[in-house]
Amino acid sequence: QLAAISAKAIKEARYHLRFSRGWLERLGNGTDVSGQKMQQAINKLWRFTAELFDADEIDIALSEEGIAVDPRTLRAAWEAEVFAGINEATLNVPQEQAYRTGGKKGLHTEHLGPMLAEMQYLQRVLPGQQW
Repeated sequence: QLAAISAKAIKEARYHLRFSRGWLERLGNGTDVSGQKMQQAINKLWRFTAELFDADEIDIALSEEGIAVDPRTLRAAWEAEVFAGINEATLNVPQEQAYRTGGKKGLHTEHLGPMLAEMQYLQRVLPGQQW
């Protein structure tokens, strides 16, 4: 069952990469307004990207056991893919910004509660569903 879930996850990830990259390019290379809105969105969210590659003690232990990938090792490949997409969309990669991290350590803002409620809605309404 784990192999089936993994195969489906890879297929889904590839689909979403193609889909989102297509929209990034269409909107970035579209009208002046669409390009400006895309750049504003990238600028606003960019500060959160560094935390994708934070590794806590669990990540490190799983990596050392060969169970999972150390997220720190993914950054270069991610940057190559994302920077290429941003450049093809004639947008700019923002500068690194200071950002308080700690999500993996349970340090969250007040915004997490409503976001979790929205993300868990379908699972609560339709418990036991296979997706």
